[in-house]
Amino acid sequence: MNILVINPGSSSIKFSMYGDGLHLLYEGELSGVGGEAELEFRDAAHVDLASRMGEVRAATVEEAIATVERAVSLEGLPQAEAVGYRVVHPGPRLCGHQRVTPEVMEELRAGKPFAPLHDPEAVQIIEETMVRFPSVPHFACFDTVFHETMPEEAKVYALPPEVRAEGVRRYGFHGLSCESIVTQMREAGVLPARMAIAHLGSGSSVTACVDGKSVDTTMGLTPTGGVVMGTRSGDLDPGVIFYLLRREGATVDSVEQMVNHDAGLKGLGGVNDMRALRELIAKGDPRARFAVRVFCRSVARALAGFVALDGVEAVVFTGGIGEHDAATREEVAELLGGLGMAMDTAANRVESSGLRRVSAEGARIAAWVAPAEEDRMIARHVAKMLMV
Repeated sequence: MNILVINPGSSSIKFSMYGDGLHLLYEGELSGVGGEAELEFRDAAHVDLASRMGEVRAATVEEAIATVERAVSLEGLPQAEAVGYRVVHPGPRLCGHQRVTPEVMEELRAGKPFAPLHDPEAVQIIEETMVRFPSVPHFACFDTVFHETMPEEAKVYALPPEVRAEGVRRYGFHGLSCESIVTQMREAGVLPARMAIAHLGSGSSVTACVDGKSVDTTMGLTPTGGVVMGTRSGDLDPGVIFYLLRREGATVDSVEQMVNHDAGLKGLGGVNDMRALRELIAKGDPRARFAVRVFCRSVARALAGFVALDGVEAVVFTGGIGEHDAATREEVAELLGGLGMAMDTAANRVESSGLRRVSAEGARIAAWVAPAEEDRMIARHVAKMLMV
């Protein structure tokens, strides 16, 4: 069974094909959706396939999906027999990953307010892809499902019952990433009983796991809360929102724009890309240095809470920053030094792929680095649902 996985971002669409045994057959990323498109496309042996595509366009979602369809339909490539999508939020009524039906699509459309940054585009992509691949089954895999194991006291907001009845609670996100980390560590035989996963990237969250199951996480109702992120504020005193709404000319939309797109690392340091911030720090930029310090402290504070509450024995860093920025890992570890976290500097600075341990010998809290294999997890879930 060949499973096409589509993982939409804010201005990009990642796609990959998995064959029997969840072997990667090819993968690509169409970036610049809504503007000037660029395509990276290669097979499992890293042979370039994008050169066979000619001009690519992605000024609209329709054009972007047409480009993806053309890419995966190139002569000689295995064709899709099922399609799985990463969807951030299922809304308040869907539980578990789902085969896409008219009823599921109705729930996804109704649930857009729960993830306004992500779900509207995901719904549009699903609709368009189903038109182009009408004869194969389609499945939605949600970032929240991994966190369904959290106890009720970790999910609830202290709000009146009529609000909670509307589905206002803590859902948690980056679940497919977290599940992929648990899977990699279990397959390697190194899964600790109690660990925390620091998914650090443009969106960032920290999750506590016991026996491979989520028991708490930093994100809540939406992917805006929790630790500081690339352009998102993370947790705020609710009074800050009231203050912002009372400013002259403020609207709900303008405040939402601020906390989701103009805050975080961007609001503090001027840019939201960690690589750019590191370059500015090397040039002596104080704003960039301060932004990174705030980011690392917010991550360390979340981890410290889970260490104290859940007895974390190991921390796994993943995501674009977590996997690739050794300096961030070192800064977070230094902040947690009093709790027993220490890095093996040489191991931490080695650039390599795959799961690896980077903590110092004898450190009370082990530190690991692993890739976020969200697409592989989606393919795994689709394969399971196809067997039902």
